[in-house]
Amino acid sequence: MKRWFLFVLLLTFFVFLAACGNDNTDEPPTESDGATETTSDDGTDNQETTESAPAGGDEIAMVTIDLMNNDGDAIGTAQLTDEEDGVTVALQAENLEEGMHGIHFHQEGMCETPDFKSAGDHFNPENSMHGLENSDGPHAGDLPNIEVSEDGTVSQEFKAENVTLKIGEENSLLKEGGTALVIHAGEDDQKTDPSGDSGDRVACGVITTE
Repeated sequence: MKRWFLFVLLLTFFVFLAACGNDNTDEPPTESDGATETTSDDGTDNQETTESAPAGGDEIAMVTIDLMNNDGDAIGTAQLTDEEDGVTVALQAENLEEGMHGIHFHQEGMCETPDFKSAGDHFNPENSMHGLENSDGPHAGDLPNIEVSEDGTVSQEFKAENVTLKIGEENSLLKEGGTALVIHAGEDDQKTDPSGDSGDRVACGVITTE
C-alpha cells in the first residue's frame, strides 16, 4: 500500500513540474512602422523624418551684357540689376557720337552686324504705342535718352520700370531666345510710333542667360 501511495505522489509531482515549464512564452516581436527612432540627450525618443525641399524657380538678380558697334567691335557694357520696381541699367560705353541718343530694349536676342535689324522691333509684350510721353504708351522696352559726352563716352544709370529679369514673367527680358539692348544714332522724341524717330541702330548687346 505504501509503495502505491509513493508512486501516485511522484507522478503528481512530475505533472506539476511539466505544467510549470510551459508558463514561459516568448513575447511577439514589435512591428516597425518604418520610422527610425533615436534617443535624445534627455532620454526621450524622437522619430527622424526626411522631407524634400521644394524646388525653387530660376531667379536672376543681375546680367551684364557686352555692347558692340556696327563693325562688331566691343564698345562697352550694360549691367542690368533686377529690382522690386523694375530693372536698373548701368551703362558704360565709348566711341559713340556726341549728343543725345535713343536707347531701347528690342524683342529679339540677336545683334547681327552691320545694321542690327535682327534685334527686331521694340520689346512690347502689351502691344502699347511707343514713347514715355505717349498717352497710349510706352512700350515695355522704351527707355530715357542717354547723353554721350564730347569724348564719345557715356556713363549713365537709369531705371526701366516696365520690365523684369524674372524668368517666366510676360515682361521678362530673359524670355526664351532673349532680348537686346540697342542704342540709336539720334534722340528719341518719346512719342512718335514706332521708334521715336531715333534713327539708325549704332550699338547692340544681347540679353540672355546663356
